[in-house]
Amino acid sequence: MTRTTGQILADHRVRASLTQEQLAERSGISVETIRKLEQGIRKSARMDTLHALARALGLPTSALIGDQAEAAARAEPDHRPLSLAEIRRAVAPIRGLGGTALAAPAGEPPAPEVLRARLHAADRAYQANDYATALSALPPLLLDARAAAGLAVDDARPAALVLVARTLHLTGNLLIQLRAGDLAQTALADALRAAEDAGDQVVASTVVQGMVWLLMRQGRLAEAAELAVTTADHIEPRFSRAAPAELAAWGWLAMGAAAAYARDNQPDTAAELVDAAAAAAVRIGERAPEPGHLMMVGGFDAARVQMQRVECAAVAGDPGRVLALSEAVPPGPTPVGSSWQRHRLDVAWALAERRQYVDATGVLLQLQERAPAWLRHQRYARDIVRQIAAGRRRAMSTELAELAALVGCTP
Repeated sequence: MTRTTGQILADHRVRASLTQEQLAERSGISVETIRKLEQGIRKSARMDTLHALARALGLPTSALIGDQAEAAARAEPDHRPLSLAEIRRAVAPIRGLGGTALAAPAGEPPAPEVLRARLHAADRAYQANDYATALSALPPLLLDARAAAGLAVDDARPAALVLVARTLHLTGNLLIQLRAGDLAQTALADALRAAEDAGDQVVASTVVQGMVWLLMRQGRLAEAAELAVTTADHIEPRFSRAAPAELAAWGWLAMGAAAAYARDNQPDTAAELVDAAAAAAVRIGERAPEPGHLMMVGGFDAARVQMQRVECAAVAGDPGRVLALSEAVPPGPTPVGSSWQRHRLDVAWALAERRQYVDATGVLLQLQERAPAWLRHQRYARDIVRQIAAGRRRAMSTELAELAALVGCTP
């Protein structure tokens, strides 16, 4: 595994027989910054900081750039653009004359079953909010998957392209969470192209759902709704004989369209779409989708549909309905972890709206314990913390202050 910048810096400093204080004096960088990097308190540094340290050590700046994945997961202020450098190379590789990619892996790619196992491990890490692990795992996996697809021939090629599509889809979803929208769009566009080249409509449809999510993040609500509805109409399955994966892909699109319409102040249309998704979930019942799909297929069920009803009520500004509908949502995390966490933010919002600040804080503290990396990236959480802090008559508690610090909120 790639070492962190701090580990690399410490090794070179010791090799140069310099103390932290001596390196600070040579470079003009504070001892505190050097200490925090080497101790892992900070996972990233600005480029000009690395340049000064490298110059003092007689190194090229690139020699100090280590694994920045955890910095991105922790949303450290200085993590861009270094923390996304590896995933950027994999998603949008630079090509020279003749089309050769500079980031192409050497040697033969691993066997398909090995690549699939690595993909599902990255998916589990993503669903468990371990963004640092997913961010480290996906770039080499994507390079290997593309290399394998380039070598695949005849009957093996569709499966190889599907693996590329799924890897790019997961990468796009992760980049959306990390608010790297332009790079996510590149990943999802390439994922859709690979899925269509493979002739896999289910995988292509789930990629479109990722695009819908990205469009909503960008405030492009009408486009998100149109894309979701158009795709859902195109793939609409016959409920009597559709496979679970087909129903799930269609159901996710219906819920994506519902989310977009709810935010575009069309609650009746949103409700109709959620009802349609619910029918698909009922039809699936206890049947599991075919093996191999990411959780964006396997995670579709009646509980996820109920969370969408709650979300629509929150978007409509109805805290009472949010709390009433949330009683039908299972109490524990669901397979798609981010969906359940987003649902709990809706509950926290409703409690704060009803001035139940202690209960709202309790929900946020549970999320802080379970998914701090995810929570740190949620602007919705920041707004709720501000609302709680502004509404309380007493001074902020230590727990609420820690929450505010985590989400970057200054009440």
